[in-house]
Amino acid sequence: MEKILVTGSSGFIGMHLCQFLLEEGVHVIGVDNMNSYYSKQLKYDRLNILSAYKNFTFNKSDISDLSSIKSIFLKNKPDKVVNLAAQAGVRYSIENPHSYIDSNVVGFMNILECCRNYGVKGLVYASSSSVYGGNTQIPFSESHNVDKPISIYAATKKSNELMAYSYSHLYGLHTTALRFFTVYGPWGRPDMAMYLFADKMIKGEPITVFNNGLMYRDFTYIDDIVSGIVKSLKKNYKYEIFNLGNNKCEKLMDMIRLLENCLNVEAKPNYTDIQPGDVEKTVADIDYSKKMLGYEPHTPISKGIPKFIEWYKAYQKI
Repeated sequence: MEKILVTGSSGFIGMHLCQFLLEEGVHVIGVDNMNSYYSKQLKYDRLNILSAYKNFTFNKSDISDLSSIKSIFLKNKPDKVVNLAAQAGVRYSIENPHSYIDSNVVGFMNILECCRNYGVKGLVYASSSSVYGGNTQIPFSESHNVDKPISIYAATKKSNELMAYSYSHLYGLHTTALRFFTVYGPWGRPDMAMYLFADKMIKGEPITVFNNGLMYRDFTYIDDIVSGIVKSLKKNYKYEIFNLGNNKCEKLMDMIRLLENCLNVEAKPNYTDIQPGDVEKTVADIDYSKKMLGYEPHTPISKGIPKFIEWYKAYQKI
């Protein structure tokens, strides 16, 4: 039975990936520090689902704690690693930059070192569409220059790609970076716009809409993201970077209208200026991912948002 270590296993993407791998009969070693960046209860509820599988082992640990991470690698001897643990969120990185360095840079360095020293065959890790910064070339391609990140979060993700290249070059460690584009779906993060909007709309509260509503995002459904991660694990290239998006530029206001229809309520938008570190438009060029991974997203927001709202209503007991 293949052993795959997944950091951030109680996170949104981590939980879905772990569940998929567990269903495939993989032995999954989960690692998560269960921090309070958002609802701990949501993280424990995700963990409870995973803990029902006999082939799942959980370790409460922070990847920035090298001795703890070393002991997990030494004990479990994983074949491959998926690093999803990170301090997430562009806006929060403006308020609390040090937490991003601890988790996203120091923590990632620890993962690289353990992969090198404990015979790991391949590392797949989360990068972000944020690395494209203020790039005006649309759609965003892996070949575009990403040397001007406009948030510390984006800078840490770009640093991960550079560090991974060094380890691939120096030690032959196989590494694959995945630049995720606005992931959403059941069990999603409460700090993301879709969850925030749904929560406030159902309570009859106003929603804050940045850049006066002139925002565009490549919304990517969680199942499509998991598919891309699994394909990356199987291919196990020596060093690659891939976009995982939906290849569709959606208006933020269209997303809000879909939420209105699904919730049967009317949004109360409070329009404001764009946030520092945020970008107006993101859309992924996925030609390279299609060619090299066979990646093919299948879920438009017209199908994905109703699935998210169905889960949201059930989880919130609405």
